[in-house]
Amino acid sequence: MARIDYADPAKASERTREILGKNRNANIFRMMSHSPSYFEQYCRLGNAIRFKGELDPIVRELAITRTGILCEAPYEVVAHKRIGKGVGVTDEQNEALANWKDATCFDDTQRAALAFTDEIVTLRKPTDATFNAIAAKLSPAALVELQLSVGFYIMTSKFLETFGVDLQPVTDVV
Repeated sequence: MARIDYADPAKASERTREILGKNRNANIFRMMSHSPSYFEQYCRLGNAIRFKGELDPIVRELAITRTGILCEAPYEVVAHKRIGKGVGVTDEQNEALANWKDATCFDDTQRAALAFTDEIVTLRKPTDATFNAIAAKLSPAALVELQLSVGFYIMTSKFLETFGVDLQPVTDVV
């Protein structure tokens, strides 16, 4: 249950209502819209991460979903498993993410990206070996995009959990 009330879209500015509408008035965005300027910039960066980079979308969604798992943010996991399916993540891969090291359904680049994700989330920074393994697989731009995606979704996961944002049926928000 949410720790504070969701912002009322009826009381929001026209711009905030527009952004909320584009995002199906999802609970995360209704909560975030308490701060309209941060909300707008958050959505701009989120859209850049999801739609404007060169990072392979399957790698991106595997990393984002893994971030949600490690941050114990079910809202994020449910949403990005669904988004991942839309870009080509298989059901087998989605199911294997919790224990990806034991799974055989990930290619070498995906495995390197998941190791990188794990270390970004759980350590201060990735080890040289892990960094070098993913750097050998991605262009500098894609590597930057991977790190920023993981960092963005650590922040998002922590936001969701801090405010106790309620899960919604995934078809309502994705």
